[in-house]
Amino acid sequence: MIDTHCHILPGVDDGPKTLDDSLEMAREAVAEGITSIIATPHYSHPSFRKNEAALIRDKVTELNRALSEADIPLTIYPGHELRIHGELVGELQEGIALSMADLGTYVFIEFSSNHVPRYAKTLFYQLQVAGYYPIIVHPERNSEIVQNSSLLYEFVNSGVYTQITSSSLTGDNGKNIQKFTKQLIEHNLTHMIASDAHNVTTRPFRMKKAYEVLQSEFGSEIVSQYKENAERILNNKALIVDHPSPIRKKKLFGIF
Repeated sequence: MIDTHCHILPGVDDGPKTLDDSLEMAREAVAEGITSIIATPHYSHPSFRKNEAALIRDKVTELNRALSEADIPLTIYPGHELRIHGELVGELQEGIALSMADLGTYVFIEFSSNHVPRYAKTLFYQLQVAGYYPIIVHPERNSEIVQNSSLLYEFVNSGVYTQITSSSLTGDNGKNIQKFTKQLIEHNLTHMIASDAHNVTTRPFRMKKAYEVLQSEFGSEIVSQYKENAERILNNKALIVDHPSPIRKKKLFGIF
């Protein structure tokens, strides 16, 4: 199993503070059945602005060395959780910001928790023209998207991908978020699951449990598809997608 979104690097953001904390997370990941992780520390986040590519590559090298020395069968790849901003295309092209696994293709894009910038559509188009494939992370946790899911439909219909969080599907992020997450799956508005793990206590992996929920409620075909899409990111291949459909709000007594 591959986890494409994880804050496992020590001392760079709100993930683990020490190398020992990172190794503890790594052991937990292996226990979940995870073999590879794309490390995605925050980039251009208001609280974590200095996580440039060179630092992250060095941190990944150090952690992989420590994993080997500790005999933990897990491989870490570099990446970024890129907070959306207008200079992002240039920073990717200049090598300051990282694509997923540093392969120059897929990029993780983060919105703030309650807003989708009006320029997002234009930026996604600019990324696509430049040869990048944007993936919106945890859209189910963005209050503007929850209130107006047509925003997400328009993005996905234009070729943008999305990634839901394991804890959202399991219900650990709340029942309302869980309900909306399942709607995204039902309407082909998301394409993979990742942990967004930060530690082993308050924000753990929950990947095994999430796939169990996915299997139980949506079947083995979509489980295979989501797992393969994670592999395809790591192998720099095109993702498997199904045609999206908008989420229709239910009418009340036929009067709306």
